[in-house]
Amino acid sequence: MIRVVVVDDEELVRTGFRLILQAAGDIEVVATPTGAQGVREVSLYKPDVVLLDIRMPDVDGLTVLRRLRGLKNPPVVAMLTTFDSDEYIAMALRSGAAGFIVKDTGPEQLAETVRALVVGGVVLSPKVTRTIVDGHLGSDASSAAEQLDLLSERERAVLVLIADGMSNTDIGIHLNLSVGTVKDHVSAILTKLRVGSRVQAALVAQRAGLLADGER
Repeated sequence: MIRVVVVDDEELVRTGFRLILQAAGDIEVVATPTGAQGVREVSLYKPDVVLLDIRMPDVDGLTVLRRLRGLKNPPVVAMLTTFDSDEYIAMALRSGAAGFIVKDTGPEQLAETVRALVVGGVVLSPKVTRTIVDGHLGSDASSAAEQLDLLSERERAVLVLIADGMSNTDIGIHLNLSVGTVKDHVSAILTKLRVGSRVQAALVAQRAGLLADGER
């Protein structure tokens, strides 16, 4: 079972997410705290995945994220937002969030998102906008394209699959590579693109137009 904690200030959201995810069969929502209770509940229940509201009145979602990332064995954290152009998303991604989910995501897609998170996949809502990409990367498309020029053909193929949310195991199966080889490629991609996470690498690919080139 995938253990999940949903942190949100709205009881309706917490209840709705619990019902949707519990219905998936392989996901257990072990706690649904507000922001003020979030770090304590995560420390207590040790979930695999945390879905964290980015804007809460009692405590800022970014503050909770930083505290969660400071835990000895931090869970994977994805940010929840009502708006696809939320100004805090760039800061959340820089702070270690594994992606973000717009709250009106469909039930089936929500469960798939949690499954992707637990195996190390990248999670970016389909409503990702140029505003978010620009704000996160702070560079133009030509600069991002120059970064991609540093990658080999195989590394570009791996990057596209990273952006598709695939885990290293899935990428290996797709490209007929060992997991160890995939890990080496991922490490090289992060180094060459000068980014610290798979999410950031995926955003470079999107900014450069790689994901619209039919290379999937």
